[in-house]
Amino acid sequence: MNPTAERPAPAAQPPWSGPALDALPPPERALFRRYGQGPRVPVPHSLVHRAFEEQAAARPHAVAAEHLGRSIGYGELDRQADRLAARLAASGVRPGDRVAVLTRRGLPMLVSLLGVLKAGAAYVPQDAALTPPAQLAHVLEASGATAVLTLAAFADRVADRPDRPVLCVDRLMAEPLPDRPARFRPVRVPQGSDLCYVLFTSGTTGRPNGVAVTHANVCNLLLTAPGNLGIGPGQRVAQLLNIAFDMAAWEILGALCHGATLVIRGRDLAEAARTADVVIATPSVLAGLDPDRCPRIRTVAVAGEPCPRPLADRWASVCAFHNGCGPTETTIVNTVQRYGTGSARLTIGRPTPNNTVYVLDGRQRPVRIGATGELWAGGAGVTAGYLAAPRLNAERYRPDPFLGPGHMMFRTRDLGRWTPEGELEHLGRTDDQVKVRGFRVELDAVSAALETTPGCVRAATVRVDDRTLVSFVTPEDVAPGAARRSVAEVLPYYCVPEAVHALADLPQTGRGKIDKAALLELAVRRRTAGLDVAS
Repeated sequence: MNPTAERPAPAAQPPWSGPALDALPPPERALFRRYGQGPRVPVPHSLVHRAFEEQAAARPHAVAAEHLGRSIGYGELDRQADRLAARLAASGVRPGDRVAVLTRRGLPMLVSLLGVLKAGAAYVPQDAALTPPAQLAHVLEASGATAVLTLAAFADRVADRPDRPVLCVDRLMAEPLPDRPARFRPVRVPQGSDLCYVLFTSGTTGRPNGVAVTHANVCNLLLTAPGNLGIGPGQRVAQLLNIAFDMAAWEILGALCHGATLVIRGRDLAEAARTADVVIATPSVLAGLDPDRCPRIRTVAVAGEPCPRPLADRWASVCAFHNGCGPTETTIVNTVQRYGTGSARLTIGRPTPNNTVYVLDGRQRPVRIGATGELWAGGAGVTAGYLAAPRLNAERYRPDPFLGPGHMMFRTRDLGRWTPEGELEHLGRTDDQVKVRGFRVELDAVSAALETTPGCVRAATVRVDDRTLVSFVTPEDVAPGAARRSVAEVLPYYCVPEAVHALADLPQTGRGKIDKAALLELAVRRRTAGLDVAS
């Protein structure tokens, strides 16, 4: 069952009308709708694994994926996933369940994801080498995982128990496959409204929140343009990103739904990119690649954090460059710009198909075209909500007054405005949430973890750049190394500050709040002087 309350059926009334639009003069009402509505297009599949199965049936001998010298064809991958789905069902997994996938990059990762989907369940991905024990325990409990898929090398991280069996996918794959295995079908036919995956994002309390994403959400992005990125048979798609990051689903499922070859990287990220036609990455990851050494790349898509224009210009001169934006709660990206070197400005583009974007004021009323407001997202990409978090759902997911009954919109907490050409400019955040290495991080969550350090009274965290957090703790006798370990024990690696500085007192603003601007200046000054403490 979806985590949010049952939504009423859409009423037969015209959308984009009513009191919510009365504040705008008639010409701007038309622009509000024209700019805010993505193209309405049909989606060829409502289930992700059905799109994959169609490719496997059409070209069973085509290479589905490569990793460190090993490869697997579409037909074999399909059969391995069917066998795993049957094994999951025999272990008690039923349609609508959630299955944790604790794994590393490799061919078993693909079998795990597809096997879970074929079983009618949703996968909950975590990186086996990077997830702290406390975070893994929270994910297993909060997701209500009924089984865990992992690799033999990591099986000892999760206890095998009757109500939550642990299956080692690499061991299962080593067993001989039947010559003609039967296609697995779950006891209930999955629907597009069923969950595809659950991703955990950073929360303000330090406990990550599980975002429930449906098959229909994912299919709407991956199986329509521009989200399909023109991927097709014969193309190679690089798999560079962490499996727990929503953009990894764009790489993995995007390739397998379109018959391409997924090139799963090892330690050398650039090596995988050099042999790929399509690269999906954060700007930070893309900045580490040299287009002169990647002559095969024809398409690049970035999202997850603001893209510097020089980086966009560099890649747009040699390939099709897409700049996207969207939180996990709106399914990877819900706006995209096809950027060219002759473009007037680098924006986050327009709503993707079947999606909507609204620029609203603090009372959720439309602002005039060109005025700054908060971005709210509606349409097919709006996910099913947070698991077991009714108060947070009520705060971030609201009934959509523009599309009407039966539709929800999501509060992104991004600031933006429409350009005269009808594209969105991203103008920062309304809260204390930032992007680090493409991942969303609540600075308050990092500070809350720091404040669990023995002797720590108060903590504050600032982002120095797209890859670096620096924290401050008080009093001045708090051990910086112990403070960093406090974060590493409960939060993902990208939340751990590069440096922790202990101060007698934290600076305050005139209103008695921590002066983050002063701390950022101090962090930059100390970093430049080589005074970072990362022990």
